[in-house]
Amino acid sequence: MSFKIAIGHKIQTGPYGGGNAFVKSLSQGLVLSGNQVFFDLYEPNLDFIIMTDPRASSPNVSFAAKAILQYLKLFPNTIVIHRINECDERKGTYFMNLRLRLANYCADHTVYVGAWLKKLNLINSCNINRSSSVILNGGDQSIFNSSGQSVWSGEGPLKIVTHHWGGNWMKGFDVYSDLDNQLANPLMRELFEFTYIGKLPKGFKFKYANYIEPLSGEILARQLKRHHVYLTASINEPGGNHQIEGGLCGLPIIYRNSGCLPEYCDGYGLMFERENIIEAIHDMRHGYQFFLNKMSAFPHTANLTVNNWIALLDKLNLSRSTLISSRHQSYIYHLLNKYLIY
Repeated sequence: MSFKIAIGHKIQTGPYGGGNAFVKSLSQGLVLSGNQVFFDLYEPNLDFIIMTDPRASSPNVSFAAKAILQYLKLFPNTIVIHRINECDERKGTYFMNLRLRLANYCADHTVYVGAWLKKLNLINSCNINRSSSVILNGGDQSIFNSSGQSVWSGEGPLKIVTHHWGGNWMKGFDVYSDLDNQLANPLMRELFEFTYIGKLPKGFKFKYANYIEPLSGEILARQLKRHHVYLTASINEPGGNHQIEGGLCGLPIIYRNSGCLPEYCDGYGLMFERENIIEAIHDMRHGYQFFLNKMSAFPHTANLTVNNWIALLDKLNLSRSTLISSRHQSYIYHLLNKYLIY
């Protein structure tokens, strides 16, 4: 069965982060499956609306909760899905969780990009008993794959790489700066090399690590595959695409014990705490071939993510009347519908 689906995101070109990559792959997959996809709310009688960000003023957001509630007054049979891939814990902010809870009032179903996110208090208390699910992110295998990958011979420095679109310190710069300082020691330079691709915190510069400005697509994939191991030290990462892209390129992953990273990377590398990152690098040198052999089974592909979304849409469509009935019984929903819009 085909559906009419609106996604509240304006697709950007060039390097732009995981949310943009998700919308691009999901919209392409939905269209290939025979669905119609829109990025605004001008189309009448939509089957589904997917809200990806509650910040209506953000340049990459095409609509958010208020516009959705306005639309539902005209077309009440549309099901609203709220995809949550953010939190205050990610960047040490104090506003995002509240905005997510307020926006969640308009949702009939909530999708989290990781089980770790679901444990946070992000869903509105009035929606606590409404349906929700976890659908993990996935990367584009036509771009991020192990073809042409550089394999470590077992001798010389282990080439370690990471990449981030955002330059927030909590992306792991406590660890990345530690590694940079370690590389002042010639003995450490025999152990590993470190390359960072992406934006930097304001005023921060590497002294010994290799730095490359943000890349995307095939250029990024080629650069990742010149290395042997992927590192992510991101703190409280909600879902992330960076570790997926590294894993799909065939790189064993050294990942921080934080946020969603264990959920995405378990079995495909080594977990570390900040104080034992050098120990983890030593262990990866010893276990490199073991983990390299496992990377062909790394599961987090865009195809899997899209298929899980299509299965969810089919499931929610069968429950449409129940979901809408539950929505109309919500006192807060009626309150917002009356006062937020007019």
